Amino acid sequence: MADKRLVEIFSAGCAVCEETVSLVRDIACASCDVSVLNMKEPEVAARAKSLGIHSLPAVAIDGKLADCCAGRGPNGGMLREAGIGKPL
Repeated sequence: MADKRLVEIFSAGCAVCEETVSLVRDIACASCDVSVLNMKEPEVAARAKSLGIHSLPAVAIDGKLADCCAGRGPNGGMLREAGIGKPL
């Protein structure tokens, strides 16, 4: 068993991402090893893709995307229902 919980925050550096960084750091304990990862770096973007990240900010805990961050991001069907691609 690991002695620390690995918490990865995937960030684009925007204000919303910074709020998430602050939130995670505020609630983290001594058992949490928090890392902020810059999505502008190709290896970070590749890791995010492998975890199924589709929108930012996102948090992974011990290599698993947190439930609150899963399933988000643009959805073609929902965008079409909202009117994109339909003439006015």
